[in-house]
Amino acid sequence: MNWDAFYDSQAQLDAHIVKKQNLENTSMVEDKLLALFVEVGELANETRCFKFWSTKPSSDQSVVLEEYVDGLHFILSLGLDLDLRYRSRSFNYTTEKTEAFLDVFTSIEQFKHDKDNRSYQRMFENYLILGQTLGITERDLQKAYEEKNKVNFQRQDQGY
Repeated sequence: MNWDAFYDSQAQLDAHIVKKQNLENTSMVEDKLLALFVEVGELANETRCFKFWSTKPSSDQSVVLEEYVDGLHFILSLGLDLDLRYRSRSFNYTTEKTEAFLDVFTSIEQFKHDKDNRSYQRMFENYLILGQTLGITERDLQKAYEEKNKVNFQRQDQGY
């Protein structure tokens, strides 16, 4: 997948937010890292994959996809802030959702400490593996990202 369009869209949204919220010359890397942890937690909660004590099913796939895209926004934004870009490559993925979530949390934590290209690539890759584990296709991801990006612009314009 070519990620350039995603980064371009994210850069436009980030610039809009910075201007709208008067955040020029403000580092938001730590805030974005915390937001990413929260979004991944919200995603896990929607999948309910770890809730062995419950028989309630996962949220609808559209809800899962929207939560997944929320996390992608922060990953892209972090890459932009630190001048890092994900470069697509092939990889193997697990079918165990809980394991995939734990791998994402671990890689975010590693990225929080290192903030380098290697840890960024790993974090992004683990997030994509999680998406595949959740049944998210590239086409679904692209469409959902574009839709959510429009919503995020509207929210800024409406004083969200």
